Amino acid sequence: MRALFLFALLLSSIHCSAAWHGDNQDIMGTKVSVVLWLEDDKKAEQAVAAVMEEMRRIDQKFSPYIETSELYRVNQLAPKASAKNPLKISAEMTAILDKSLYYSRLSDGVFDITFASLGRYYDYRKKLKPSEKQREELLPLINYRFIHLDTKANTVWFEHPGVYIDLGGIAKGYSVDTATAILQNKFGVEHANITAGGDSRVIGDKFGRPWLVGIKNPRAEAVAVTLPLVNVSLSTSGDYERYFIDQNGERVHHILNPRTGKSPSGVNSVTILGPAGFDTDPLSKIVFILGPEKGLAIINKLPGFDAVVITDAGKVLYSKGLEPPI
Repeated sequence: MRALFLFALLLSSIHCSAAWHGDNQDIMGTKVSVVLWLEDDKKAEQAVAAVMEEMRRIDQKFSPYIETSELYRVNQLAPKASAKNPLKISAEMTAILDKSLYYSRLSDGVFDITFASLGRYYDYRKKLKPSEKQREELLPLINYRFIHLDTKANTVWFEHPGVYIDLGGIAKGYSVDTATAILQNKFGVEHANITAGGDSRVIGDKFGRPWLVGIKNPRAEAVAVTLPLVNVSLSTSGDYERYFIDQNGERVHHILNPRTGKSPSGVNSVTILGPAGFDTDPLSKIVFILGPEKGLAIINKLPGFDAVVITDAGKVLYSKGLEPPI
């Protein structure tokens, strides 16, 4: 189960009214779903299909595992490139790398897509992690400053041959944004909810009522917090999505601290609300790794963003914009 549960009778709404349309599919290694309102049934079906097509396009382009993807090509060739002979990349790849590096600078390296230089040696299905020797050898390769990006020329090169990047901490949020733009600009959708794993976007409201989005209790099949939302993006990162318990009884999950190469503890889940998934997605990882005090301090300084943090003690903490009244 992923972090977000969309409810408020979404499924019953689809069945009870011909104007509500939706679908869900397995894409990008997660569950992608869309619910939208359009009175024209044919146009609605086209809109729903367009969302899924866009998600598949993002997956095909930015998956590190698909050999025909641009990201796979970057990981193969950028380490062999140089300042004199950089690798030419698409404008879209440039934009994602540029945004990633922005959040690396903002967080002083807490968000770092080069985490995969070590992170790719974790296998959560097989319950495998790098040895201590391997971790010590590869940890120095986690350094966003090794990525040299020219945003004007759309080129990139990696300073070290062992550097490897993964866009899993930002690409899903980006995909929700691009799918949202398609619904609004091409089909004129004014009421919708798009979800890709822990990343969601609610467009408009539900005809005078907010969308109700639940944040999962990380240690139970229940909802910890319900948020009434209108026209906002949100991203949740949790330690319960991909993990295993190692021989020492420690939880090894997919969110890695770039400074240690290990899974941070103290937080079970973080949800960020903001204008775009391109931002809420990486911010959820930053707050998770920094912990409640330092993480919420960053969010409280960013206009238009809010956060909900659930600690490992089960305590729910809010940023200033979401603090419940006394």
